[in-house]
Amino acid sequence: MSLHDQYARVTPFEIAFPEEGFIDRLVSSIDEEASGLGVDAQRYDVFVTLRSVADAVRELRAPDAPEGAARELSALLFHVVHFMRAGRPVYLLRTAATRYLIEGAPEGEPRPPASAGYLQFPQHLFWMGSGREGVPESVDGLFWFASDAGRLHLMPVTGVLPERLAFRALPLPEAPLRDAPLWLDEEVRESGRDFTSALPGHDLDRLYSVEKAGEVLKLVARFFAYLEVAPMAGERVAAGPTEGAPRPSRLGFTTVDLVA
Repeated sequence: MSLHDQYARVTPFEIAFPEEGFIDRLVSSIDEEASGLGVDAQRYDVFVTLRSVADAVRELRAPDAPEGAARELSALLFHVVHFMRAGRPVYLLRTAATRYLIEGAPEGEPRPPASAGYLQFPQHLFWMGSGREGVPESVDGLFWFASDAGRLHLMPVTGVLPERLAFRALPLPEAPLRDAPLWLDEEVRESGRDFTSALPGHDLDRLYSVEKAGEVLKLVARFFAYLEVAPMAGERVAAGPTEGAPRPSRLGFTTVDLVA
């Protein structure tokens, strides 16, 4: 097993919010404002209209931020707030389990193991061609949030590198969680070769590519189903230092491995 399969890397949550009190205060402000207005802050279209969210976006947005940065920040805050509410669940999907999920759908029901969480992929195994200046970037993982109304929100994160404290968040349109069983075996690409990569050397390292939102839904549904049918595949690891690990997460996490 490689070193990177043994520990969770620093998460986008920790990179964006090193001072956790910021999110604690934001959660309290959102609760108070949503309660006062009588609105449901689990709805993204409502969440982004809250004054407390708009204030946080203005505080976080850099003066020279590109067009679209406000939308990306709003989506990030939406996921991080629910990530906090759920207890900050982090799942580290190990390489063998990842390849198993790529090859076929598990038999389980695709139910989220928590209302929200961050699923971290094996380092540099998935790539997405929507990086800066069109250059493919490694997909670090994704945030998910399943609302009480049964809407699934997903946000892949790319461009997390050791030498820079930055990343790109790519929010996807919400989808009805009741449709998750349909995603398990759906052929998303017209070629029928979902997750196939065209990167140089992809065949030697068995790399994968994510080109369409449907592929993200498919992979997440298979992850949900796998933990549902094989809960013993998940092993909780307490927060703490990992010997020899560059930039490990300070959060506790659950490894998800391939089991017989």
